[in-house]
Amino acid sequence: MERANFFSPQAGRLIEAPLQTRARFAIGDVVRHKLYDFRGVIFDIDPVFANSEEWYQAIPAESRPAREQPYYHLLAENGDSSYVAYVSQQNLLADGAGGPVDHPSLQQLFEDFNGERYQLRRGLTH
Repeated sequence: MERANFFSPQAGRLIEAPLQTRARFAIGDVVRHKLYDFRGVIFDIDPVFANSEEWYQAIPAESRPAREQPYYHLLAENGDSSYVAYVSQQNLLADGAGGPVDHPSLQQLFEDFNGERYQLRRGLTH
């Protein structure tokens, strides 16, 4: 399997990843966590785990997800607050039917919710 490197600001180093990864979700998708009570909008995707080692080790070993899967950056919300989350693919479920997400940064990155997902604002796409 061919691999390439990319720089991760969260990890502060180069990360080796496969050239092709099968991401189940896309930027703009609304998802929810399988175990914890929060949902969010995907705004970035890492092909493999690309956060700090300290962050990874802080997850209890019995529930620590595999590194070799996509990880998603979310504009997340729960009943109490809005924040940015970093979640493995194995811990996410599609939740577009749950309606829009209420996060103060959404309008900076996305157009209005279209009933299923969010579209990136023009000028932010490649």
